[in-house]
Amino acid sequence: MIIIGIDPGTIVCGYGIIRMDGSSYTVIDYGCIRPPKGYKLSERYLVIFDGIDELLEKHHPDAVVVETQYVKKNVQSAIKLGMARGMVILAAAKRVIPIYEYAPTKAKLAVVGSGRASKQQVQGMVQRLLNLSCPPEPEDAADALSLAICHAQSTSKYNFIATEV
Repeated sequence: MIIIGIDPGTIVCGYGIIRMDGSSYTVIDYGCIRPPKGYKLSERYLVIFDGIDELLEKHHPDAVVVETQYVKKNVQSAIKLGMARGMVILAAAKRVIPIYEYAPTKAKLAVVGSGRASKQQVQGMVQRLLNLSCPPEPEDAADALSLAICHAQSTSKYNFIATEV
């Protein structure tokens, strides 16, 4: 099973792709989509959509996992993030790929054992779990890989597929 995790954002959109074979995971690819800073939001959303669509075309994943949205204090930021999530969901839905979502705390719990783990702890554990020579950079890519690992653990641990979005 090939799983792509996405940590959406309008400035940096992290992605991480793993192959799950039984209870082992191998990294296929990871990185970030970075729309140019001078672009209007509508242009950034198109860059995100096109980037995700290209990854889906190249890797043919069996599942797309996206981080759930949370609102702290800035509602405008939440709306922009929601639009970036929408681009991911639309790209996957267009290709009829199942879409799943997990809270950041659940992904951290799956890889580190604590839902309040730091970004550095997530990077370190993702490095260990995927046998990488160095921690995945940037943090957004490590977060995306942690989402993919979280889904892989959910499907193998309980022998079911998590609830689709």
